[in-house]
Amino acid sequence: MLASLGDLVEDVIVRLDGTVNVASDTHAHISRRRGGSAANVAVRAASLGFAARFLGQVGTDAIGAALIAELDDEGVDASMVRRAGSTGTIVALVDRLGERSMLTDRQACLDLSDPDPAWLDGVETLHVPFYSLASGSVATTATTVIGWAHERDVAVSIDMSSTAVMYEVGIDEVVRRLAAAAPTVVFANSDEAAALAIDAALVGALTVVKRGPRSALIHRIDGSTVEVEAIAVPSVNDTTGAGDAFAAGFLTSPGWVVDPVTACETGHRAAAELLRHRC
Repeated sequence: MLASLGDLVEDVIVRLDGTVNVASDTHAHISRRRGGSAANVAVRAASLGFAARFLGQVGTDAIGAALIAELDDEGVDASMVRRAGSTGTIVALVDRLGERSMLTDRQACLDLSDPDPAWLDGVETLHVPFYSLASGSVATTATTVIGWAHERDVAVSIDMSSTAVMYEVGIDEVVRRLAAAAPTVVFANSDEAAALAIDAALVGALTVVKRGPRSALIHRIDGSTVEVEAIAVPSVNDTTGAGDAFAAGFLTSPGWVVDPVTACETGHRAAAELLRHRC
């Protein structure tokens, strides 16, 4: 089983037809869907036939109830999701090239507290986006659960999530928190890798740099680096969640710890499938 600890929110996707007209109207296509990096990973893992559990908190509002019901429908174990406060929202502004910028209001996600050791029952891999280590009660909770994971020999995966969050925390502090978490694998995109000056395995962990349509880089703990070609997907108009799909594919590949190349290929396929659905 893969457990993913972090955000479950409502995504509001705003696809812009052009440049925003400040103080006036701008044509856009607006849609709503389930979001949150941790929830995305759990859902994609379940879609690949892997047992998946989501750990997090949503509000007591109708949106929170609907999001939990959607996880259930997608085959994710949402039985341990906490309810309190108001459900978070992320507005994703998507430009004509498919690149997105996020406006985040995480609300209840930040307040997850009082972790339960039962969260890890039956779990082989714990995935934690760095969002969950950055601030709020959830950061203390995530640190505690990661400690329990190590005690149980559960593999720990951390995705760096956001350069803005990293700079807010401070790069030196980010590296300190990563080292303390002692992850088995770290995922970063190109911008996050540049911010962390990644050119080898980070904090002693298998390190995977996702580079969009370019080959991914695998930095092994033995000092070697391998490139794994990505899968071309034409006419992409929304890349939201592609990195999460990649992580889910990677982490559900059998033996990913010892065979990260095959896992990376599986990650590319999972991301490509999501992007084709969005074209």
